[in-house]
Parts: sequence; structure tokens; C-alpha cells
Amino acid sequence: MASVAEASESSAELRVRDFRARYRDAEIGPRYLGWLHASFTLCVSLGVIVFAASRVHGLRPLELLTIPLTFLFASFAEHRGHQHAMHHPRRGLRLVYQRHTLEHHRFFTHEEMAFEEIRDFKIMLFPPILLLFFIGGLATPVGVLLFFVATPNIAWLYVATALGYYLSYEVLHFAYHVPESSAVWRLPGMRALRRHHLRHHDQRLMSKYNFNITFPIFDWLLGTTYRPREDEGSVK
Repeated sequence: MASVAEASESSAELRVRDFRARYRDAEIGPRYLGWLHASFTLCVSLGVIVFAASRVHGLRPLELLTIPLTFLFASFAEHRGHQHAMHHPRRGLRLVYQRHTLEHHRFFTHEEMAFEEIRDFKIMLFPPILLLFFIGGLATPVGVLLFFVATPNIAWLYVATALGYYLSYEVLHFAYHVPESSAVWRLPGMRALRRHHLRHHDQRLMSKYNFNITFPIFDWLLGTTYRPREDEGSVK
């Protein structure tokens, strides 16, 4: 006779599988090509990074501070945006909350983290339009401003670093949802980063802890890193 815990786990697994089936039918059209989506994100991001880096000339040491400062600002923005707009409905940003909390966190739970088919890429990656918005609506305007108020090198380094952070977000988040049999888990640090994100996918914890997707810098600085009690056991 199955235990209560086993029955509960089985029920949770069935709920996830039922949601995944319904989501695929309703939200992922037959023309969606997961590898094309992933390739678009990778190629456009790398293209902008390479182009911006190629425009840097006569670099002065002080201008290199643009890289860590942009990285830290992006990490802070990632943490705050994830903590608020993605997990709490905000006026004008309801679709962000719906796609992340109501869809992504039901498609992937801490018990069912791995994708099952290529069509699942749609719920793992940001929509291509968001990458274009990030380039045209955020990276470019700030880059233009820095071009005139600072130096051209600072502007180009900002654009390259900002797109580098966006790409690292997409690549790492994608990696957290690959099957555990993947060779990616042999890379240094990947299990620790996945463990951090896995705990965020526990629906009891998701609105309170582990908001950094890339590197948990601001989770640590702002006290939002979840630290399990000894009686909770370990998470792989």
C-alpha cells in the first residue's frame, strides 16, 4: 500500500504532466521550431556582442570598469524584476506575471525540472520579441546616452556586457532545465547553480527566495537566499 507521501508525490507529478499537455496544445503551435528559437537568441545576442566589442579602440584602463559595473547593475535588475514583476501582478506587467508564475512555474516544479521535448523550449526561453525590445528599447538608448555623456568605449562596453548578461541568463536558465543525465552537469559550478534555481521552483518558496537566475549575488547581498533546515534533507 502506497504511503501518503508517495501518493502526494504521484498526484503532484500528474498535475504537472496534465498542465504540460494542456499548455502544449493551447500555447505552442505546430509551426513552432524550438531549435530555431534557441538559435535566434544565441546568434543575435552573440552578433551584437561581437559587433559592440569590435568598436572598442584605444581602451583606457578606467573604461574597463564599465564591465563589472554593468554586470552588477544587470544582476540587481534581474533580482528585483524577478522578485516583483514576475511573481506579483503589477499594472501593465500582468503578462509577465502570467507567463512566469502561472505558466513557467506550473510547467516546471522542483520535482519536475527537466524539459521533455523540443517544443518545451518556448516556456524555457524568452520570446524573440523580448530580445529585440531589450536591444532596441534598453541597450541601445543607454548606449547612445553613454556615447555622448561618457566615452564611445564605455558605450560599446556597456552594450556588449548588457547583451552578454542577457545571453548568460538564457543559457544558464536553459541549462537548469535539461535532464540530469546531460553532460552539462559535469561543468564546474553547474550543480550548485541549478540547486539554487531548483529551490526557487518549489512553489512554497518561489515568491520569497532565490531570485537571481545567473549568479546569486543579490540573493546573498539582500538576504533572499534560501537556507534549508537540517531536517529538510539535501537537494541534488
